[in-house]
Amino acid sequence: MPDTTREGSRERDAADPLREFRDRFDIPDDYYVDGNSLGPISTDAERALDRVVEEWRTLGIRGWTDGDPPWFHYGEFLGERLAPLVGAREHEVVAANSTTVNIHTLVGTFLDRLDDPLILLDELNFPTDTYAVRAQLRNRGYDPDDHTVVVESEDGRTIDEAAVEAALTDDVDLVFLPSVLYRSGQLIDLEHVTAAAHAHDAFVGFDLAHSVGVVPHDLHELGVDFAVWCSYKYLNAGPGAIAGLYVHERHHERTPALAGWWGHEKETQFELRDTYTPAASAGAWQIGTVPILAAAPLEGSLDVVHEASIEAIREKSLALTDYLVTLVEDRLDDDFAVGTPRDPDRRGGHVAVEHPEAYRITEALSERGVVGDFRPPNVVRICPAPIYTGFEDVYDVVEALHDVATSRAYESVEPHDGSVT
Repeated sequence: MPDTTREGSRERDAADPLREFRDRFDIPDDYYVDGNSLGPISTDAERALDRVVEEWRTLGIRGWTDGDPPWFHYGEFLGERLAPLVGAREHEVVAANSTTVNIHTLVGTFLDRLDDPLILLDELNFPTDTYAVRAQLRNRGYDPDDHTVVVESEDGRTIDEAAVEAALTDDVDLVFLPSVLYRSGQLIDLEHVTAAAHAHDAFVGFDLAHSVGVVPHDLHELGVDFAVWCSYKYLNAGPGAIAGLYVHERHHERTPALAGWWGHEKETQFELRDTYTPAASAGAWQIGTVPILAAAPLEGSLDVVHEASIEAIREKSLALTDYLVTLVEDRLDDDFAVGTPRDPDRRGGHVAVEHPEAYRITEALSERGVVGDFRPPNVVRICPAPIYTGFEDVYDVVEALHDVATSRAYESVEPHDGSVT
């Protein structure tokens, strides 16, 4: 049983090898525990953005060739730096597009060679994943209801890999799942699912939005066919930042479903040929011109992640979430429950604290300088992002939860009406 006193949290902070990274971030609130939705700005991200703005100012169009690095290859440059975080080879990763666009182009690419396709999803997917998959089926003249298999959750929180395997038949052509469930924080066993999918000759892809930058991956060695992710959560690259994608090298001969000139082979791109020749790398899945101003902060934020190391980030993340779970169970009453797996191998970077009044509690916490977020129907998501959150921060967040609950301060908040908050 860990020391759950304030003094114990301070001792753990003093021994934390990542503690100094906090000074490189501007934290917008007293306790910002919403980094699984949007990470804060760092001096490193701001520096990279400022450099690109200055290159724009002084070089103009010459920035495409004379920038440092040249903007023309920026997506590939960032892809090379992202590759170690997802366990990929450099040419298998590129920074490009948005997450939803990447789902469309990659799912579409694999559908292009399938007749009468059947896609396996899960009912706890983030909605955009399902929207995109169903749209790609409709675009090919298929009824999505007839061409998807949806794995159901037994508890409304988690997905059992055994249930995924049971739903896999030789009729399934493509499996597309999240690496971490956005509500509960469950970490899916990518190795298990990949092996099961390939045993049925199905392709497999993952949405890594809630794991990239906080959980190491080994996509190439596992044989994962493709993956997508955003960079504004644990990678702290800013709102609307450029996304990323991975395609295993064995698929680089495929023609992307959404062809665009930025995915053309670089050597002849500016010959402006009528015939599309895709790059022989993940770079082929770029569509439009790389958005330099939305990409630059990722360069700086990756400096932080690499300096800290993804392994150290994961180690601290597990320690913080384990401490958070312990405090919730130790300090809060029975109206609270933890919806996130206790097993560290099954846990991503955030914790789902459940309560019937989760929305009003989240709002009341915000008034006390604690910024997490609410997910229907009953989850307060709390993310102690390890690069800028300490153990005493977690202690104080749980103290605030205790105060809001015992004082019933949340009762002054209007009930949730379904609107955007």
